[in-house]
Amino acid sequence: MKITRILIVDDSTDNLDLTRLLLETEGYEVWTAEDAPQAMSVLESHRPDLILMDVQLPGMDGLELTRRLRRERAWDGVPIVALTAYAMRGDEEKARSAGCDGYVTKPIDTRTFGQRVREYLRERRAMQGG
Repeated sequence: MKITRILIVDDSTDNLDLTRLLLETEGYEVWTAEDAPQAMSVLESHRPDLILMDVQLPGMDGLELTRRLRRERAWDGVPIVALTAYAMRGDEEKARSAGCDGYVTKPIDTRTFGQRVREYLRERRAMQGG
């Protein structure tokens, strides 16, 4: 059985640690990055099945990084889900217009997070015909 790989991009080490723990407990292989340059470095040598992208990153924010990834064919079919502490009206639309496939507010709900990730991965497989 193929192990599902997830990249988490978040500048908060507490958020990274919690999210990584939750996902590793679910059986996923997890890579992390604290900013856009680290994320790009990880992506040079790894292809995740899903990217969880913090919206507010130092330097280049997560929405700009998402836009850049969406311009590259190499990342077609890889869902990018925005992680954000912002839950204002219009924020989800901003994330989706940048190319995000989903939107999860922080603090994440540890009881439902694994199920939400599975749903995004299931949607990806359905779109790819498998």
